[in-house]
Amino acid sequence: MTTIRVLIADDQMMVRQGFTVLLNAEPGIEVVGQAVDGLDAVAKVAELDPDVVLMDIRMPGLGGIEATRLITEPAGATVKVLVLTTFDLDEYVYEALRAGASGFLLKDASAAELAQAVRVVADGDALLAPNITKRLIAEFSRMSGAPRAPLKERVGDLTERETEVLSLIAQGLSNAEIAKRLVVAEQTVKTHVSRILLKLGLRDRTQAAVFAYETGLVRPAGY
Repeated sequence: MTTIRVLIADDQMMVRQGFTVLLNAEPGIEVVGQAVDGLDAVAKVAELDPDVVLMDIRMPGLGGIEATRLITEPAGATVKVLVLTTFDLDEYVYEALRAGASGFLLKDASAAELAQAVRVVADGDALLAPNITKRLIAEFSRMSGAPRAPLKERVGDLTERETEVLSLIAQGLSNAEIAKRLVVAEQTVKTHVSRILLKLGLRDRTQAAVFAYETGLVRPAGY
């Protein structure tokens, strides 16, 4: 089993140490470093090459949002950012998703939820906490205004079936749920998802969902 390498970025020492202890106790997960702020996180990513960064949003100096952008923007970047927040509807989470975060986690999550979140984000196979992430993305899209034309044009690169799958991803459905809805094999859905991410140049399903809302392919309820 491949070990998932994790970097923890938080300005509170107790949070860093606590998450380190919890994650190092999990099979297949190793905390390879800690960062005390955004600048430190960017430097540590370059130095340690982690698979996942647990990123606090509110840190002195360079905050988690800008740090996330700097970490995920470079071409070929594969590291996934999992945002840590105190509130499930923290307004900054919307900005973090736009900046390139793959999901988010409440700081009061259990050890099991923390480990599962890291595995899900590292794998990129499912939206993190679909019921909450779906609500966040919907609200985020309301704040983002009208669909951006260049993005909308890129939807045309997808086949009709891929567009349908993308729409269902944005609604928070898992591969199994999409397969059931479309009456196809789950492996077929996985193939569609892989092609969607490749064609659109996206990192994972969370970014695909954000894309679907930003282009207007999916609209929040009431809009």
